Amino acid sequence: MFYLIDSNDIKKAIEKLTTANFLWIDTEVADYNTRQPRLSLIQLLAESQDLLGDDVYIFDVLKNPDLTNFFIEKIMVNPDIEKVFHNAKYDIKFLGKNQAKNITCTWEMSKKLPYYILSVSDLKLKTLAEKLTNFKNIDKELQGSDWGQRPLTEKQLEYAKMDPVYLAQVHLALLELIQQNNSEPATDNLDELTHRYQEVLHEWKLLDSEISHILERIKLAMQAQNISETSTFKLSSVQRTTQKVNFADLATLVKSQGIDLDFTEIINN
Repeated sequence: MFYLIDSNDIKKAIEKLTTANFLWIDTEVADYNTRQPRLSLIQLLAESQDLLGDDVYIFDVLKNPDLTNFFIEKIMVNPDIEKVFHNAKYDIKFLGKNQAKNITCTWEMSKKLPYYILSVSDLKLKTLAEKLTNFKNIDKELQGSDWGQRPLTEKQLEYAKMDPVYLAQVHLALLELIQQNNSEPATDNLDELTHRYQEVLHEWKLLDSEISHILERIKLAMQAQNISETSTFKLSSVQRTTQKVNFADLATLVKSQGIDLDFTEIINN
């Protein structure tokens, strides 16, 4: 870990990092839960094989916004460097905003994978790292610590150096998952897909039936016990009714409400 405080040392390190193809980046923010959050640290890793954080740079920029601007100018707006963040929208609020180019977000990557491929309870970096990498029992207790204090504690610095490491490994694992599950429509095996669809459809029908049954029991239990809301469910006061109508009449009603749906072919048939 290279924890840098001196302005000249930080600028030299930033210049060195401009030759990197990939940078895995994290930030720590002081007063993050106030109206005036302050960027405290910028942590970077350029070596994806580093599992210990030995090659992580930590730039202390809390009292020197000019260093942040220099970082934005040299790194964030450079289209030749791919910058990888987790929940990038938050970090780039402090690092160039709309000026930032070539940004990858592992949180967004994770969102695109269906649950059966990436079965996790949430998309936090800790959760993804423990699911997809060999890192287990990651301690995030110091995430909410005082990043505005100086000097920072050794535990804070140890914590800060590891996030880019977790990020790099999660990023590589997600890339592999995406590649493994990318399909080519022109060569997809329709027989295999159909067979798998039929298997999943049967399982889905069983689950859907059970879910409907449980929901009905919950509703009746809440009504019988005069409970209007729990931590998961809330009874609606709106009474829903179902009516059967002629399809042509339904199409006319939908069009009269300004909804543009094309029922012509169905109606004529």
